[in-house]
Amino acid sequence: MQNSVFHENLIIHPTDAVEMDPDMYHEILDKISLPDGFHINIYATHVPGARSLSYSKNRTLYIGTRGDKVYAVRDSDGDGFAENRTIIASDLTMPNGVAILEDDLYVAEISRIIKFPRIEKTLPDIPDYEILYDGFPKDTAHGWKFIRFGPDGKLYIPVGAPCNICLPPGDFYAAIHRMNPDGTSLEKFASGVRNTVGFDWDPKTGDLWFTDNGRDMLGDNVPPDELNHAPKPKMFFGYPYLHGGNIIDPEFGDLSPDGCKNCTPPARELGPHVASLGMRFYTGEMFPDSYTNAIIIAEHGSWNRKDPIGHRLTIVLRENGIPVSYEPFIEGWLHNGTVYGRPVDVEVIQDGSLLISDDMNGIVYRVWYNL
Repeated sequence: MQNSVFHENLIIHPTDAVEMDPDMYHEILDKISLPDGFHINIYATHVPGARSLSYSKNRTLYIGTRGDKVYAVRDSDGDGFAENRTIIASDLTMPNGVAILEDDLYVAEISRIIKFPRIEKTLPDIPDYEILYDGFPKDTAHGWKFIRFGPDGKLYIPVGAPCNICLPPGDFYAAIHRMNPDGTSLEKFASGVRNTVGFDWDPKTGDLWFTDNGRDMLGDNVPPDELNHAPKPKMFFGYPYLHGGNIIDPEFGDLSPDGCKNCTPPARELGPHVASLGMRFYTGEMFPDSYTNAIIIAEHGSWNRKDPIGHRLTIVLRENGIPVSYEPFIEGWLHNGTVYGRPVDVEVIQDGSLLISDDMNGIVYRVWYNL
């Protein structure tokens, strides 16, 4: 069932913004299908390359990109449309990752983590940033980073494999790391992770769950993307030797030191080449009870598959912590073979609604529930 709303009172923004004919917003929304009772509107516009999202206690949405900018948008009048937009920085290197801790904004570039101290107190004035750590690899292939603070108070930072398939050339690659908020005590948390661009913690157990993109060039239907579960440190998730639960890599499978006996299989296999990126546990109170603590995944969409798939949100339901279903939730950005958008990240905000970034159109959507 389709339930969409479009705000006509768009703000004119600076010239770096993506200029989209307002009719195009209508066209996108008209394609999107949602379950009964769910509705969608465009929450923020003119955010070129909108990627990772972090929503603060002061109701400011920070948005990373794979360009050189980080944005902040705010719905000041509470009408469901963010009419205020601020460019936080415009000289960064693929600042994909954003995360808020207290009043500080953390940003992940390709090779470093920076912090804008007390920005929640100073906006619209923007403080000078501090460099917390600048020792990550500079490879751009899978080098963009999603970041998020865990329940242990540490900042989690992935470093993807610098290739489609290869033996990681050093301990940094194909792994998830964590550090203290001041940039100290960097350590590896998980390895064998090809490229994760989204993770979250189970609100009941505090366990880490993350998406991982499968390798390319094995065919249209293999391997699957993965939803992985890391309840403890030092777990190994198979890359580059094993994909999904049982697909041995034809180039590197025989090189596993132990025959992959210690490879952790995915908690749930996802669609092949759907490019599963951002994910969150639904912790709001707006959606029906069946959505509570469900995992919502943004599938950016395939790029090299004969028949494209993805370009949607999916939902994973669990019983006793074990995934039991994986189904479409919101669809329509891929319609009759034409791509109308590419979801990247999702974020649950204070009122229980869900925000979705779309880097193809430079916009953020808001999804809410009301029968």
